[in-house]
Amino acid sequence: MLPVRLDRTDPRPLGTQLADQVRRLVLGGALARGDRMPATRRLAADLGVSRSVVEQAFDQLLAEGWLEARQGSGTWVAGGASGPPAATRRRRTPVVERPLVMLDAGTPWIDPKHRAVWRRAWREVSVATAPQGYDDPRGLPELRALLAERLGRTRGLAVDAEQVRLTGGTGAGLRHLLAVLPREAVAVEDPGYRAAVATVRESGREVRDLPALEPVTDLAGCSAAYVTPAHQHPLGRVMPAADRLGLLATARRDDAIVVEDDYDSEFRYDVAPVPALASLDRERVAYLGTASKAILPSLRLGWSVVPDRLLDAYDAHRALTHDAPPWPVQRALVTLLRDGYVEAVVRSARRVYAERAPRVVAALSPYAELAGPVAGMYSTWLLPHARAVRVRAAAEEAGFRVNLLRDYCRTARLSGLVVGFGGPSDDELDRALEVLVAALARL
Repeated sequence: MLPVRLDRTDPRPLGTQLADQVRRLVLGGALARGDRMPATRRLAADLGVSRSVVEQAFDQLLAEGWLEARQGSGTWVAGGASGPPAATRRRRTPVVERPLVMLDAGTPWIDPKHRAVWRRAWREVSVATAPQGYDDPRGLPELRALLAERLGRTRGLAVDAEQVRLTGGTGAGLRHLLAVLPREAVAVEDPGYRAAVATVRESGREVRDLPALEPVTDLAGCSAAYVTPAHQHPLGRVMPAADRLGLLATARRDDAIVVEDDYDSEFRYDVAPVPALASLDRERVAYLGTASKAILPSLRLGWSVVPDRLLDAYDAHRALTHDAPPWPVQRALVTLLRDGYVEAVVRSARRVYAERAPRVVAALSPYAELAGPVAGMYSTWLLPHARAVRVRAAAEEAGFRVNLLRDYCRTARLSGLVVGFGGPSDDELDRALEVLVAALARL
């Protein structure tokens, strides 16, 4: 559709308005020589006007030489139409720049030796019978059963398939939950997960900052508290047992729901994985899990276990909005879980992360302070913000992207770098560490 807008309060005829705007598009470079114009019937439908209005405008532009008609192939911007100088005209072919190697907190290591199972999963999807209408918004029953078994085995969370819901990731799970909670403030760790903050704000709620390393003692006026107890994002610590119990007691007293984002609990290699917070209180904690760290971020698939008292309202909201993850993705995950792909990928990634983490620590510890225990696929380093900005710029110039700790903070006065080591190859990681060390040493 052409980027034009006709104003029915304008005294000029609609055809004149359309012709004027097409001229401006040609002069501004938005329409270039040789661009094909939309068919008059389709453009009239897009603009909500009669076809004669468009034909009148095109006839005028043809007469003026802005457009030309080609027999049997429609109307085109004329070769002689004069737009802006070539240097300022929009590029016809986008410049392809070298993509940056991501050293972020969310790109996982995926062992290529498991690709055969990945391909088999999608072959099974291709021959499976898809639902004719909207499928169950709760998720495929077979997938919910497999996830319930896995949550019990790996996270100590005793649930059955009827309590598991499939979502489009943790952000979608949080959005669905907020839809059935009172419209009060939501407490979120600071520093904390930026997407969660954005989701809360988009719901029209106030975000209340929870200092990430301090016990939670007050949730008055909050409908929920969003936390990452297994591996605080991005500082890295495990929430101590006393703080877990204190958080639950505070939530009960102030009648708030605790939202547990269990985003990468499978990848601890310093200690055994800590049981999920939800295993301590199923009626006070809403659990959110994701396939992004263990399988692939672009699957956009997650799961939630919400308190039973909220389940009917939660299901009703999702059924009303048809907001469910795609059936093919769910069907593929059935195969990936059933055939052992997920377990194999997690074991392989855990070994890689356990080997890479000491290399990162050895390289960076002479120049910056480690913010917390290293687990999962990233580490966080404290250093002055100005220095962190300059190191990030040096890394980007060399082809690597690292995140600033300050970008995860709202009121917290922390600064430094969040350095991921899951996504790059071993050679890329070695080169990235050389760049970071050189930049830090210069400063």
